[in-house]
Amino acid sequence: MTRYADLPKPIRSGLVLIDPLRGTPQRVIVLQFNPDSLERSLAPQGAGAEGTGDRTEALRLKGPAVETWKFTAEIDATDQMEIAAPDGIQPELAALEMLVHPPTAQVRQNQALAALGTLEITPVESPLTLFTWGSKRVLPVRLTELTVTEEAFDVQLNPLRATVGIGLRVLNVNDLPTGHRGAELYLAHLAQKEQLAGRLAPGRTTALGLGNGGAF
Repeated sequence: MTRYADLPKPIRSGLVLIDPLRGTPQRVIVLQFNPDSLERSLAPQGAGAEGTGDRTEALRLKGPAVETWKFTAEIDATDQMEIAAPDGIQPELAALEMLVHPPTAQVRQNQALAALGTLEITPVESPLTLFTWGSKRVLPVRLTELTVTEEAFDVQLNPLRATVGIGLRVLNVNDLPTGHRGAELYLAHLAQKEQLAGRLAPGRTTALGLGNGGAF
């Protein structure tokens, strides 16, 4: 008889912020529950502009498809009531929200440079964000959407339960400098897709009603 203790513990999905030069994790955000569904969208990057009629470019691709992911995460303090949570789930929400905010120290530094009359201020470079969905899908991403719906509160109005809509854009080799750690991680992800596609049993043209499988 199988005991519950013998069952393998499920892998959790999450986000990892890493130093793009050293590759060392700076923050790991583990999602409390794995989302029930993932919405993925891929937009091919054709070489020719749509509708131009350039027949020489019809089958050419200028780079990897633009890929976006969307999912809904749930955060619930009532699932961990044995842990003291004087702020409710605000720390969890703040960790996600800081993915789209620059550090306050950098903002103050830029304000000081602007006050001194600096003409060009370099935008703040954030850590490289990776979205992990199991060991076979580790993707460099940029957060494009974050919507928070707080659903329950304690007596101090700290949120206790929330659903968070997260939108991600996968960063590919066209988005990052050559040799960037994120670009290398994307190429590794793409190579893994090629290997997975190669494991699919080949189909036969006869199954499509196209004769004995000869040349077209």
